[in-house]
Amino acid sequence: MGKVIFYEDRNFQGRSYDCMSDCSDISSYLSRVGSIRVESGCFMVYERNSYMGNQFFLRRGENHDMQRMMSMGMMFDTIRSCRMIPPYRGSFRMRIYERDNFGGQMYELMDDCDNIMERYRMSDCQSCHVMDGHWLMYEQPQYRGRMVYFRPGEYRSFRDMGYSNMRFMSMRRITDMC
Repeated sequence: MGKVIFYEDRNFQGRSYDCMSDCSDISSYLSRVGSIRVESGCFMVYERNSYMGNQFFLRRGENHDMQRMMSMGMMFDTIRSCRMIPPYRGSFRMRIYERDNFGGQMYELMDDCDNIMERYRMSDCQSCHVMDGHWLMYEQPQYRGRMVYFRPGEYRSFRDMGYSNMRFMSMRRITDMC
C-alpha cells in the first residue's frame, strides 16, 4: 500500500517513525516532525491530532525540511496526524451544493474545477456528496490556499465540520497512483 517515514530533524536525521496506515497521534512516537520521506502512496498530513486542523497533501518524494514544505504551500509548521489515501482507479463524481444540507444550487463534477465562480457562477459551497473517488477542495481558485481532503461520503455542513471560515473555490481529483 503506502509508506511514509517521519523524522524528528531536518534532512532525515534523528528518530524516525514509519507509517503505513492512518495515524491519529504522531506525537506519541516523535516529539516533532522536521522532514518526511514518502516511499509509496499518498498521504494527507494534519496540523493537529485526530485528523484536525489544516491539511497538506503528500505524494511520493522527499521533503528535507518543514520550512521548504511551507514554501510549497503548507500553511502550518507542526504535523500531528496523517491519513493514507487508498489507491483508486475508477471514475470520479462529486456534487457540490451552495448551502448546508445539500441546499441551493447543485452542480455535479466529474473532473477538476479551478474556479467554481467562473464555471458555475457559484459564490459559495457549503456541502457536498462525494460519490466516487478522492478529492481535494481549496479555499481559493486555481488550487491555492488551504486544502481539505474528501473521500466518498456525504458532507452535510462544512461549518459543522469546523470549516466555517473557509469558502471552497476550487476542487481537484486525486489522480496520483496512490
